[in-house]
Amino acid sequence: MSIYDWIILIVVLLAIVLYGMYKSKSSENLEGYFLSNRSMPWYLVLLSIMGTQASAITYLTGPGQAYTDGMRFVQYYFGLPFAMIVIAVFFVPVYNKLKVFTAYEFLENRFDVKTRTFTSFLFLLSRGLSTGVSIYAPSLILCSIMGWNIYYTNILMGGILIVYTISGGSRAVAHTQKLQMIIVFISLFLIGYIAVKMLPPNMGFMAAVNEAGSYGKMNVITTGFTSKGFDWKDKYNIWSGLIGGFFLALSYFGTDHSQVGRYLTAKSVKESQKGLLMNGLIKVPMQFGILLLGILIFTFYIYNKAPVYFDNENKEKALATNYKDSLNILENNFIAATSKKDMLEAKANRTAYVKMVAIALNDKNIKDTNFIFLRFVKDNLPIGLIGLLFAVIFLSAWGSIAGALNSLAACSMIDFHKQFFQKKGEELNDYKTSQWYTFGWGIFCIIIAMFAQNIGNSLIEAVNILGSIFYGVILGVFLVAFWVRHVQSNAVFIAALISQIAIIAIYKADVISFLWLNVIGALLVLALSIIIQIFIKTKLSNIADN
Repeated sequence: MSIYDWIILIVVLLAIVLYGMYKSKSSENLEGYFLSNRSMPWYLVLLSIMGTQASAITYLTGPGQAYTDGMRFVQYYFGLPFAMIVIAVFFVPVYNKLKVFTAYEFLENRFDVKTRTFTSFLFLLSRGLSTGVSIYAPSLILCSIMGWNIYYTNILMGGILIVYTISGGSRAVAHTQKLQMIIVFISLFLIGYIAVKMLPPNMGFMAAVNEAGSYGKMNVITTGFTSKGFDWKDKYNIWSGLIGGFFLALSYFGTDHSQVGRYLTAKSVKESQKGLLMNGLIKVPMQFGILLLGILIFTFYIYNKAPVYFDNENKEKALATNYKDSLNILENNFIAATSKKDMLEAKANRTAYVKMVAIALNDKNIKDTNFIFLRFVKDNLPIGLIGLLFAVIFLSAWGSIAGALNSLAACSMIDFHKQFFQKKGEELNDYKTSQWYTFGWGIFCIIIAMFAQNIGNSLIEAVNILGSIFYGVILGVFLVAFWVRHVQSNAVFIAALISQIAIIAIYKADVISFLWLNVIGALLVLALSIIIQIFIKTKLSNIADN
């Protein structure tokens, strides 16, 4: 990067940190630290929800996902608007009425301590691991592009934000996320605008989209059906998006405290509901726009020299092996095909190249999907905008990670520390202990980032897969709590344990797309809870008769 890019990067990051510290003044108690005294308006709730959900992974790998696989990933979000309606109508009023600090307090009121503790533990495990990946993912890409040291980058990525997250809690998170989201939207719009401007003079936006569409990239709606019937392993189609995506979003926004904690900060039920419903309206078009950047990049490379492989670091490693000659032949064939605008032949050679790199490096998970967007930015954007884009990577990572750290600390403090170690304590001591939990989770997530390896073909997929392993079971417990009133604590607890083991086994068997794990987990808990409750009731009845 140029000196101007570095200046822009540093100035923007310092401004965000200082702004977060400036806005971090809150009551030195748990209500202020975790819930911002329940004082936030709906638009800050909305931006905080979006900022927590949309990590750097969304912006880094979304365009690359579309570049390689087309627009069909957007179907993943089709169930989200419907989930927002259900949560706004049923979940929010209950949480608000009980004045809970975490979503899992509700489960103790409905069931017992062990059910609350187990469900909160599943959240801490899944969110802690996911947050580690959220730190690792942009660090890995920045290191590959810029040649930085991965360990120092992880510390920088995860370390600086701990300062304002610890100092200000949810209030600092919400206000910095507001500024972060504004900068992110402006930057992405500028990149899209410049990408169109760099196309041939006679080609506008719609012509670029149509060009990509002629190569099958505008596959917004897919059914998942093949000549052999429905493909349950197909990751993204209209049915997995509407049904699996609905269950995933219902769990993520309705039971995952990294999101629940965002709208519990609202000053009223209506403000929470507005924030959620607006998120349902905005999220799909927003993700569509992010993916569309990948479509514009694809069209750009039809008319400009495209890299056969976007990850330079792994490309150089592969070329240092015995596969060098084979790789060079494939690259020459790729260049010849692109010069003739034979994109199908170019795709075939690129696919073969990617596979051969994986073979050369003896790592089947190595792909370059995650590097496509940044490589385009670094090679083609003007001086100044590159620094702004890299700032966006840091900002979006910080926004997501800060919200996650605050929620992890909240559950650790409320569901465990106050439950088992110190039920009564002075407000100031509780406040300081919560800060230490935030710091501890920050260190934990950085450690996970240090050791994260082999996290999948696409980072955005990896995080969603990790969540789907746990989300269905957590959601199932909440669905029983809300709507199956005759089921008691022992039945749902046993059902949740069995279901979680079953979901892990199904995932390991690799027989179905990850989105369906959310559906299976939730329905399995529901069904088993009812069956086990009948068994328990029958057994108790027999004992009573004897």
